[in-house]
Amino acid sequence: MMLVDDEERFLTTTQKLLNKKGYDVQIASSGQDALEILDKKIIHVVILDVKMPGMDGIEALKQIKSRFPLVEVIMLTGHATVESAVDGLKSGATDYLMKPTGLDELIQKAEEAFEKWKRMEEKIRLATSKKYMKSPREILKESEPE
Repeated sequence: MMLVDDEERFLTTTQKLLNKKGYDVQIASSGQDALEILDKKIIHVVILDVKMPGMDGIEALKQIKSRFPLVEVIMLTGHATVESAVDGLKSGATDYLMKPTGLDELIQKAEEAFEKWKRMEEKIRLATSKKYMKSPREILKESEPE
């Protein structure tokens, strides 16, 4: 997973706590940094702060979903408003958390998002394999002499 927040202390503390619990966590201090990491690494879940200088969380969310549509994004903010929650969810966020959030709640939401990612990945895999698989009838028909 990746944490994206402009608050350095939150990033490093949360990363250490999640690492201790066995999670592989990347950190980024801006939306632009997050996009650069996503270009280089496979990440399934992004926990993204809404209020950041430069590219805000909603714009970062839109770019992530545009470039990496299967990545699940959880919006995180200490300045929660109904409007930003609705904007985030309309733009493809999986869920929404308010700061301060407990580590257990953050983990629960991240695991739920990862499960959603796994289900989507499996659907894509099945659809792709069906595209290339032939039915027994098609196989028999091809093997019959003309």
